[in-house]
Amino acid sequence: MTQHPAHDASFGGRIGRTYQQSEPWWPPTVVPPGAPNVVVVVLDDTGYSHLGCYGSTMATPNIDAIAAKGLRYTGFHTTALCSPTRACLLTGRNHHTVGMRSISNFDTGFPNMRGAIPKSAATLAEVLRDNGYATYAAGKWHLAPMAECSAAGPFTNWPLQRGFDRFYGFLNGESDQFSPELICDNHAVPQPRSPAEGYHFSEDVVDQASGFIRDLRSLVPERPFFLYLAFGAMHAPHQAPQSYLDKYRGRFDAGWDVEREAWFARQKQLGVIPPDTELAPRNKGVKPWNELSANEQRFAARLQEAFAAMLEHTDDQIGRLVAHLQQLGAWDNTLFVLLSDNGASQEGGASGVLNGTRYYNGIREDVDTAVLRLDDIGGPNSHSNIPWGWAQAGNSPLKWYKQNTHGGGVRDPLIVHWPGHLADAGSIRKQFCHAIDIAPTVLAAIGIAQPSEVAGVPQMPVHGTSLLPTFADAEAAIPRGPQYFEMFGHRALVLDGWKAVSRHKAGTPYDDDVWELYHLEQDFSECKDLAQAEPERLQKMMALWWQEAEKHGVLPLDDRGASEMFRASQRPGMPTARRRFVYYPPVSHIPADACPSPARGWRTTIELTHPQGPGDGALINRGTINSGYGLYVRDGCLHFDYNCFHTHTRAVATAPLTAGPHTLVLDVVRQEDGGAQVALRVDGACVAEAAIPKLLFVLSTLGMDLGRAASPVNGDYQAPFAYPGRLHRVAFDLGDKASHGEIRAVMRTEMARQ
Repeated sequence: MTQHPAHDASFGGRIGRTYQQSEPWWPPTVVPPGAPNVVVVVLDDTGYSHLGCYGSTMATPNIDAIAAKGLRYTGFHTTALCSPTRACLLTGRNHHTVGMRSISNFDTGFPNMRGAIPKSAATLAEVLRDNGYATYAAGKWHLAPMAECSAAGPFTNWPLQRGFDRFYGFLNGESDQFSPELICDNHAVPQPRSPAEGYHFSEDVVDQASGFIRDLRSLVPERPFFLYLAFGAMHAPHQAPQSYLDKYRGRFDAGWDVEREAWFARQKQLGVIPPDTELAPRNKGVKPWNELSANEQRFAARLQEAFAAMLEHTDDQIGRLVAHLQQLGAWDNTLFVLLSDNGASQEGGASGVLNGTRYYNGIREDVDTAVLRLDDIGGPNSHSNIPWGWAQAGNSPLKWYKQNTHGGGVRDPLIVHWPGHLADAGSIRKQFCHAIDIAPTVLAAIGIAQPSEVAGVPQMPVHGTSLLPTFADAEAAIPRGPQYFEMFGHRALVLDGWKAVSRHKAGTPYDDDVWELYHLEQDFSECKDLAQAEPERLQKMMALWWQEAEKHGVLPLDDRGASEMFRASQRPGMPTARRRFVYYPPVSHIPADACPSPARGWRTTIELTHPQGPGDGALINRGTINSGYGLYVRDGCLHFDYNCFHTHTRAVATAPLTAGPHTLVLDVVRQEDGGAQVALRVDGACVAEAAIPKLLFVLSTLGMDLGRAASPVNGDYQAPFAYPGRLHRVAFDLGDKASHGEIRAVMRTEMARQ
């Protein structure tokens, strides 16, 4: 063998003057022989008991069928929040260590909260792609700073830059399921059809993921694939096709107390909780069902119907994916993992919400008014979330919720299916495990060693442990040390079957936190506090928590909330650090985190050339049919509509726009009473005025379109309602700097997006 200076030193052949005098060589394949395909399905805000195979009476037949031939884990734990759990899942490292203390929307200026995973913690997709896998992500991402998620990027933390060959889905923490902000690979795309034509995101995302796999199996069937399918479900808004909603009418009228007891009994029958488990008492703020008013009961029952309908609809999409894999002959060689990222959500509050944006603005839902729109719940005209009582039922038999480090926030379903590789398919595994264990388990199952370097970057240690031994042995010991938990100051530590946990009140000294102690092996639901009986053990575990916190970058603890978190969107160079925004249409869809704030009042100046004829179309469309505003031309006349939860304030010009160049000005001036005065001007002349009763701090979690309307804010027009004229320039000038009310509202928004 001879080396040739023009070739890589790794070339293993021989280079002569001609090919007859040379010996060819090809790099060996890096895909292990018989390597399985890998599918990881992530459900959002799905509590421990929500799936039928974990106790509920809601219909999840496809997931249940997978569990019946797979393994159900009853000791699986997450971080209590979305982005952090997904960071753990994809890297095998603890979330603070990889800069994801909370959701990716935030950057507090400390290493534990950057909102992006460092290159020293390669994702599972990066490792698998380097080993010959095709890698696909579909659904919710939420692992990039949202201020970076516009068409301007940077794209550093988007899926394709973190190891995935293809991506289809949305980048934020939640999405309207009928009108999502869709991204394909590195660019925004319109949804393929309208809600009236039967569109729903869960169906679309499974169609796209199936297409990725179909292309691969048709063209290069020798290559295995990794699919990361993260549904928007079961995060709010809870939305499903009408046929699913109809199926559950009246199903939950007996209330959460009756349903929770039934689910608890089923859990014991199924063996997913020990037979001596106690049902945790009602969480603070959860009333007995029979103490609710008739309207409160009607509203709460209908919200739960929407949740159940969405869950069954999602289950059907999982069934479609499995059927597709079977049709392609891929299912029998696929390692399939399904999990939830945290417990059921508490963001619906005590009564639940018809429109979650009310919560973001600190507006309590008026139940007596909300029941007048019961039939909207679950459809395109709602953005609903369940109340605390139903959330705790979904977390049965546990206490508290998502965001908390008690069982209700961190103990979640995990199902593994792998034909021919599970010793006793259909059984249960009780070992303690964590989201950081998923990546090591996948690599161990394939036979790939964790690399010490990826793309030239030395890798930090992996914190997770492979669960592969449990595939063959229900009693397999999984060697692991302590596992810490921390979220918004709530803390916990699990070690050798014991758990120390505290529920922190923001703004109070951490030393004042009351720690509880539970022997999980004898107290699944954390009902028997042994802090007084075992003070020495508790003190040791509390001290160990601080050691683990130091080791894994948990510090500094930070419960300051809005002021610190909001700094993420005030960094220089980020869109919301500005008070002036100038666009030169056509511009790609602008996500909410990159939009001008609607909270302080604003002036919009549009330079356009209007066509002959009426020239109907959207000039600006911000938000959705549930809340937002639109500036548009209809019947030739200029219209402005401010939609505050289906209460519309309109300003309409009486004379049509003439053909030719015009300068339009929209002034929205915030008043001391929280409302706003609106004036529309065409070439300096006022053509319409109106008064908005209440100007919202957070208008919508969906963003803005210029010259079109992907998600109309009223019934005057349908998507895309493209403007036939030409927009030359659109400028926004904002009012005074952000108020405390706006900062608090933004904080509430981001907290609910997990």
